[in-house]
Amino acid sequence: MSTRTYHVPVLAEQVKDFLKPEPGRLILDGTSGGGGHSSILLGAGAEVIALDQDPAALQECRAHLAEFGEKVRFVESNFRHACDALDSLGETRLLHGALLDIGVSSHQLDEAERGFSLLREGPLDMRMSPRAMQTAADVVNTLSASELTRIFHQYGEEPSARRIASRIVHIRAEHPIQTTLDLAKAIESVCPRRGPKHPATRVFQALRIHVNDELGALRAALAAIPTRLAPGARFAVITFHSLEDRIVKVFFREHSREWIDRPEWPRPRRNPNHTFKLLTPHPITPGDLELQRNPRARSAKLRVVEVV
Repeated sequence: MSTRTYHVPVLAEQVKDFLKPEPGRLILDGTSGGGGHSSILLGAGAEVIALDQDPAALQECRAHLAEFGEKVRFVESNFRHACDALDSLGETRLLHGALLDIGVSSHQLDEAERGFSLLREGPLDMRMSPRAMQTAADVVNTLSASELTRIFHQYGEEPSARRIASRIVHIRAEHPIQTTLDLAKAIESVCPRRGPKHPATRVFQALRIHVNDELGALRAALAAIPTRLAPGARFAVITFHSLEDRIVKVFFREHSREWIDRPEWPRPRRNPNHTFKLLTPHPITPGDLELQRNPRARSAKLRVVEVV
């Protein structure tokens, strides 16, 4: 299976322009997927450390990047544990760049067995790592209506969260909800389809985020990775929905301000958390040509900072 069909890397040229890969530079790809971004970085001469928590993705990445030999090293790891991954390789050098491409890959969406797609019949799984214990089926079949409501509202921003949770609890009292289409149909019975967007989209997103603790992992990575970046190194993050983007935007902004001021202070003070120079005051988004080639890139946003 080619990387093009496994996962099409988004904003690839923009990532290359910002990270400036070249010989002598060491770059962390914290979400290597099928190796699309890593391939571009390696092709420009950089050395890459590729992480992914999905062993199937890492296997594809190894095959795709085999031509680069020892210039690329692989670790099966969630990016929240990036520092541990670097330590496991005995890597003591500071990084010249780091990339996180957050979210689900094209391959994960297309593989019905992974349980991410609401359009394909498959087990209600949604785990990005098979080492994770809890599946989406565990969540919908065991949590209370109030907990399900919270998850759907907090992680999916679903306006009908309470009604959907109530319907799920009613259905599971008769039989477990075991497949993706079981859940999609349950949601459709509460929120009939009225447009091109499936009414279960937000709930599936919410379950995926909850099962994989995606926002917790992102916050942990944002705190950890900068500790391994060299002065002048660049940190790029691609997000695909507002919850992720808000976390990245706020973190980068708070660590890019040289001065902070408060009404009760007599004068501004230097920001003790000033770590970065913000290179993207506004997020970089795909152009029309990329969207024609890869419609799944439509919600992607790239933000980049440079270590001061």
